[in-house]
Amino acid sequence: MIKETPLPGVLIIEPKVFEDSRGYFFESFNQKELLNAGVEATFIQDNQSLSQYGVLRGLHYQLAPYSQSKLVRVLQGSVWDVAVDLRKNSPTFGQHFGIELSAENKIQLFIPQGFAHGFAVTSQVAVFFYKVDRFYHPEAERGIHFNDPDLAIPWPIKESESIISAKDQVLPRFKDANINFIY
Repeated sequence: MIKETPLPGVLIIEPKVFEDSRGYFFESFNQKELLNAGVEATFIQDNQSLSQYGVLRGLHYQLAPYSQSKLVRVLQGSVWDVAVDLRKNSPTFGQHFGIELSAENKIQLFIPQGFAHGFAVTSQVAVFFYKVDRFYHPEAERGIHFNDPDLAIPWPIKESESIISAKDQVLPRFKDANINFIY
């Protein structure tokens, strides 16, 4: 089942899970279902990360024309996953959407181009998996500070318990970020 979120283009994907005494089965990716939901991304690369409790990654994005759509999910553990609308002229410009993604709930989130993305690990360990539709271009990489008061994202991890990379600690605030997306 694919559900819309308050941010146009960001979609929640809840797979139909078949469980029995042997375990479970579900389709973790179905291009036809995404096309039917209006998603025209062609995924070209899969990425995976392992993080411990309190790791906060983000908020990351790449400038156009290298912006990436992402289809994200958690294979082990749980995270609080966040998308921020960076598309100028969007009715939700500067707004965010957050959702728990976990191995248990098997929910996925589709984040289109023009959004910043980040997550905080809420379990002891989390294995995070995502598909992207553009390759990484370091010269186009940008970010916004995770704790920007203008965004006011309610992260579930206390800042004193957060583990943040040196690079992410010095990201600019939203109002100072380099953004080139148009809605």
